[in-house]
Order: sequence, then structure tokens, then C-alpha cells
Amino acid sequence: MRPDLQKSLKHSHIDPRQLSTLQRILLTTDGTLTEILEAYFFEKIYVFKLSQRLVTLKDSMKSLNLRKKSTVLERKILLQGKVSRKNFIYAQSLIVPDRFDKRVQEELERSKKPVGQLWLEHKIETFKEIIDSGKESANELADYFHIAKEDLLLSRTYRVFSNKKPIMMITEKFPESFFRDEF
Repeated sequence: MRPDLQKSLKHSHIDPRQLSTLQRILLTTDGTLTEILEAYFFEKIYVFKLSQRLVTLKDSMKSLNLRKKSTVLERKILLQGKVSRKNFIYAQSLIVPDRFDKRVQEELERSKKPVGQLWLEHKIETFKEIIDSGKESANELADYFHIAKEDLLLSRTYRVFSNKKPIMMITEKFPESFFRDEF
């Protein structure tokens, strides 16, 4: 396993041996989750936008090499089955819009396409670095997954680079009870 993955899992006290195959893949892949979910469930996955807004940073953000008062696009979405309407993943992204060309910026703001699909369509070369993984109570996200607030979510946070610059940071979460081998 890559060093960043080992460090992240060790730090979060997640034992990969206790996870199902699909859970391990979702927490450690540098591929897009949309395509993995579509292949696994044989269902088209689409983005359901919960919110999206431009935010001015109150402090610098070292992980994205941004100074105080920089502008980022904060996006909160669900990856949802097109037919089943089941919510599979919650994701929150901080995107640095001025590190994309204008066409991609416009599509990020108005389209319902997953970010990974935009990268493919615009042939944006990316590198992903997983910087954290964890377990936490579902709390306010519980309703999206029809689980109890005290049920646990598994998560990963990673930075995305293009042209050696960080262009976004994404945190993806899903219920620990999802994606079991017997699912």
C-alpha cells in the first residue's frame, strides 16, 4: 500500500483487515468513486448538489497553498443512484477556481457532473494524495443515508494536484454499514 495510505489509516486507527473489499477500495483508491460505484452496482451514479458557494477564506490554507482572503468554491454533494435514488457517498470539496480554465470553472458552477467526469472530458491530468481517513458519528448526515445519528461513517480526505499545484481538497464519507461484501 502507498505510504500516504498507510499513514492515513494508521493515524485514524482503521484496520484495513476489518473492512470489506469495496470499503478498502473506496478508502484507498486514487480513482474516481463514481466509476467504481457504477461498476459495482451496475447503476448510473449522478451528483445531487446540496450546496455550492464561493467562500472567502478567513485564514490561510496551507494544504491548498492559499493565503488569507483567497476565494474557494465550497461544494457539498451526494453521489446518488440514478434509478435507486440511494445516496452512496457524501462529499465536501474546496475547489480553487482560478486554477482551472474558464470552461471548467463554468461547468463546475452549473453542471451536475461529477468532478472526475469533468477531469476526463477536459483531459485534466491529476494526482491525488490522501491526507486523512477516519471514522466519525453520522450526526447531521444520518438522514441522507437513512441511518441513526450515532452510526459511524468512514471517510477519506485527499488533495488533488494538477500541474504540480493543489487544485482542490475533497472529503468523502459513507456509512460503515455500507458496501459490505454481502451487500
